[in-house]
Amino acid sequence: MTGASIEITDPQAPPEYAPTAYSRFLRRFLYEERDEVMLRLTLRMIVVMSTAMVTLALVLRAEVVPAWIPMLAYFALWGWLTPPVILMLHNTMHRRFIRTARIFDPLHAYLMSFFFGIPSGYREHHVGMHHAEDNMWEDLSSTLRYRRDSFLNFLAYFSRFFFFVALELPLYLSRKKRHAMARRAFIGEVVHLSIVAGMMMFDWRFGLVAFLAPLVSCRFMMMAGNWGQHAFINVDHVNNGIANAITCINSGYNRRCFNDGYHIGHHLKANRHWSELPGDFIANRERYAKEGAIVFEGIDFFFVSLLLWLGRWDMLARRYVRLDGQERSDAEVIAMLKARVQPVRAWEQAPLATAE
Repeated sequence: MTGASIEITDPQAPPEYAPTAYSRFLRRFLYEERDEVMLRLTLRMIVVMSTAMVTLALVLRAEVVPAWIPMLAYFALWGWLTPPVILMLHNTMHRRFIRTARIFDPLHAYLMSFFFGIPSGYREHHVGMHHAEDNMWEDLSSTLRYRRDSFLNFLAYFSRFFFFVALELPLYLSRKKRHAMARRAFIGEVVHLSIVAGMMMFDWRFGLVAFLAPLVSCRFMMMAGNWGQHAFINVDHVNNGIANAITCINSGYNRRCFNDGYHIGHHLKANRHWSELPGDFIANRERYAKEGAIVFEGIDFFFVSLLLWLGRWDMLARRYVRLDGQERSDAEVIAMLKARVQPVRAWEQAPLATAE
């Protein structure tokens, strides 16, 4: 795709709500009025998921229909609702969210973890480790050592995270003297797994679909997303955030998930408000082009990962945005993309102060 003229269709402002009593009430609790959409989403999810869980448990106990029907319906609902909830938490961990009754700020994250299977150590992993290391060598979720167009390499990557992060993350945080984070990460994981085990003993069918399957699926989704976000590494430049990540513009995923596709801009300034990310991309387009940034249009990180695993370089080339406006052939783009998914053995890192 040519980048000579890029029209951004992703949201550049949060939703506007009528100035009702309900809206005014919600805004009293927020540091920033632009985050009303997230508080509304939180309250809606508490109602929806509480109702869905109780309904699932009652229907399974009553055995009025085959168990697979309510189990499949619940998991489909969970799958549809989970992505925006994860990205809501992603935003609120980087910016202040609840101002009044601040106990609800951490409680909010734990509630969403309970309902959706999101790792309870998400904040500690993402803020305390991933952004601190920026996908470099000490990052436990670093993609550098792997061949990023190999599904077998991804399975090795995912398996390390799934089976060892409960120990590796607290040890990393302790080594970096982030002891409070280390305690929260370890205790949160123990409590989370205990809840899953308890629900499996209560009713294995309920525990499986409402707790165990979300736990496994959510972790797979998050690592598949991170794989796509950091699949193409430009070792010709020092790691400065642009050489180490990609951006996906104009996708339905961005419209549902708070512009999560703008991953380069997020790594350059982690606490930038999600609604400002498209404008920041346009403002820095020349810099992105000069430094060889990878930008795709109309797809998201998960689809990027899938296309890599399937070897569909043709589709990636068609979605690749030529930011500099130069007419490079798909074959030239494919050659460049293939070079950037190779395992990295050594690479220079810019000072971490470049990431705010």
